[in-house]
Amino acid sequence: MNASYEALNEARKALDAPLFAGLPGDILVSFEFFPPKSDAMMAQLWEVVETLAPLDPAFVSVTYGAGGTTRDRTHGTVARIISEARLPAAAHLTCVDASKAEVNAVAEAYWEAGVRHIVALRGDMGQPGAPFVPHPEGYQNAADLVAGLKRVAPFEISVAAYPEKHPDSADVDADIDNLKRKLDAGATRAISQFFFEPETFFRYRDRLAAAGIDAPVLPGILPVSNFAQTRKFAAACGAAIPAWMEGLFDGLDTHPPARALVAATIAAEFCRKLYAGGVRDFHFYTLNRAELSYAICHLLGVRPNPARIVAQEKAA
Repeated sequence: MNASYEALNEARKALDAPLFAGLPGDILVSFEFFPPKSDAMMAQLWEVVETLAPLDPAFVSVTYGAGGTTRDRTHGTVARIISEARLPAAAHLTCVDASKAEVNAVAEAYWEAGVRHIVALRGDMGQPGAPFVPHPEGYQNAADLVAGLKRVAPFEISVAAYPEKHPDSADVDADIDNLKRKLDAGATRAISQFFFEPETFFRYRDRLAAAGIDAPVLPGILPVSNFAQTRKFAAACGAAIPAWMEGLFDGLDTHPPARALVAATIAAEFCRKLYAGGVRDFHFYTLNRAELSYAICHLLGVRPNPARIVAQEKAA
């Protein structure tokens, strides 16, 4: 059975059968968290980790604040996830406001803590719209950072991809060239910035193939738990919010339960369309909340691994 026939057959099933009926769960998922600022937020995050861990994510990742402002908290969170939750965890790392020696020292500490996967990013300066200025003794960009990390240790490295192009890129072709440099420097895969229409990713995937890029690119999925916050995120990274989506969330700010139901419906249908287009790897930006991501994974056929549940119960 060739790929085009499989895609057509899958599309027909999506139209003729209940939207999520019979999905085999043949996908890989990963989850992104941010480091908690307090003990109470750590307790909340740990509940999220324990909720999502039974889904056997391929990996989870923990973000890194602008200029390394969360360096210690990122390190501590990743180390705990590896040692206690027994999940493969990736630490984000940027080159903002740091020398090569400082970045390398952080990477070495990650390796010593058992971290084998880094999400390598150029990073932003911290102020909205502020242009990136390399540290005079630092890595100049993400590709430079990837090459440097490979010299520190044999890390698995993920990098960022931008289906609607990075705001700093001159155009889409320049953006894709930059992604190619990061992969050529030693990155294993790319994780995309979030987007809200499947066609955005499919067009981007075609552009990457035309550019000779065959490394895995995981679509980044942002379940909308707060629409005003999502609008700010989208404005900062250049992601388009469709007018129909604005309309569906209109009037729900004072109805959180209804807003959550709408968010789950939109995100699940979005992921189902990506699945129909052949996507089998999904990366969820959880914002340290579990339920929306868990529900979407469930609809996509992902079920808890009984062995992991037993292991959690023994550790409790």
